[in-house]
Amino acid sequence: MLFALLVSHVSAREFSSLEERMSAAEFRAAGLDKLSAEELAALNAWIRGDRALAPATGGAPLPQSVAETDRRGLSNTTGYGDVIESRIQGKFKGWNGTRTTFELENGMVWKSTDPAAKLAVNLVDPVVRITPGFMDAWFLQVEGYNAKVRVKRLK
Repeated sequence: MLFALLVSHVSAREFSSLEERMSAAEFRAAGLDKLSAEELAALNAWIRGDRALAPATGGAPLPQSVAETDRRGLSNTTGYGDVIESRIQGKFKGWNGTRTTFELENGMVWKSTDPAAKLAVNLVDPVVRITPGFMDAWFLQVEGYNAKVRVKRLK
């Protein structure tokens, strides 16, 4: 029993998302690029075996916002999964110190906490990944860029 629990825990830690497993061409050919960030997260959760995280909608549309149920980043909580992936809707110019707030497509709102962090870009609807770090730190990174900024979740 303990061995099965350990194997299941290790397998969950070693999970690779569809985006990581597939090339960009394979991802597009399968039509997965048409999914919203929330739909893709639900599909990855289902593949990983997290049935509680993959909504059983019975054909109903997925909720508009996962911000209400996903508590990661709030009150020093670490939740299920390691990476939060969503989009910043509309024009995005980057970040400049602690003055930047990031409103994500999934309903979450994050704010930069690093006064020295700067990134200047000119993008539309960029995909962003927020990953946990040491001691309840969270870092936001724009897909295709190496720069990261430390963030704190507001909503």
